[in-house]
Amino acid sequence: MRRAMIAMSGGVDSGVAAYLIKKQGYECCGVTIKLFNNEDIGIPREHSCCSADDVEDARSVAYSIGIPYYVFNFSDRFEDEVIKRFIESYENGITPNPCIDCNRYLKFDKLYRRAKELCCDYVATGHYARIERNENGRYLLKKAVDMQKDQSYVLYSLTQEQLAHTLFPLGEMTKSRVREIAEERGFVNARKHDSQDICFVQNGDYADFIENRTEKCCRDGDFVDHNGKVIGRHRGIIHYTVGQRKGIGISYDEPLYVCAINQEKNTVTLGKESELYSRILTAKDINLISVPYIDRPCCLKAKVRYRGEEKWATVKCTGNDTIRVEFDEPQRAVTKGQAVVLYDGDTVVGGGTIKETE
Repeated sequence: MRRAMIAMSGGVDSGVAAYLIKKQGYECCGVTIKLFNNEDIGIPREHSCCSADDVEDARSVAYSIGIPYYVFNFSDRFEDEVIKRFIESYENGITPNPCIDCNRYLKFDKLYRRAKELCCDYVATGHYARIERNENGRYLLKKAVDMQKDQSYVLYSLTQEQLAHTLFPLGEMTKSRVREIAEERGFVNARKHDSQDICFVQNGDYADFIENRTEKCCRDGDFVDHNGKVIGRHRGIIHYTVGQRKGIGISYDEPLYVCAINQEKNTVTLGKESELYSRILTAKDINLISVPYIDRPCCLKAKVRYRGEEKWATVKCTGNDTIRVEFDEPQRAVTKGQAVVLYDGDTVVGGGTIKETE
């Protein structure tokens, strides 16, 4: 019998995923990965995906469908691969995407290896995405049927080996149907709200989290315009990200936006909205899924933020680990540290981390 390990966060999606996988005839076990202790990072115990309540919700669902349940402590790896990367990025004027790092290093790396050690054939999660295999035997990552819930953007780092051993049972379903199943089964989390924002940062205050975590205050510095003229003082670069308008704290005769952040000079460049646009980006740490390499310029759609729109662009690999993306039209607030994900229809071609813009 095929064996599957289901990652259960305590939410309704992963609970229904566990139910569906068991219904399909797999021998299952449910696991929650403990990423951090709330008290250690200043979050009240009842908040975030690592709360005791979430563990109890996951345990309740696992027991209700008759599968064993475990909690794995991955907090050391989470600290090194997610929280430290998050802090270092903001300290260097880069806007990170910790959800992608968590998927890459925790859910589909460390958890996958743990599953193999326990002789499980698959890791299953409640992500909204699909996996198919083409006629050449290559595994493909595809968008979910429910486009409002599609999570393919944050899954672009999955390798061929990981895709071959991953199950996304919700990929063909709508969120409303998932909740209906949870209610039909009497799951305690059937009406539980979806988690929002970054799990380890309370109230979305990234700068406050970083200062509390590092126990140091970020140096203030100069706001400058595109000509380098000083137009004010900023509170420290960790308080800003490209495209930001609110919270700048200086008056001007027209709205100003954060256009660039220079960690070496400790400056934040402000400008008009028209100065936010760029047409070309270079990305690093590339993972290609549907093809092994892009050896000639090709037309694909590219997405530079999770809730953003896909836009047509010409794409080409410029090395073993970099790609160049030139959009047909300039794009607003393309941000270093975020992911660019490439699509061919509903298929994820691959993606990488934005390094430079022009």
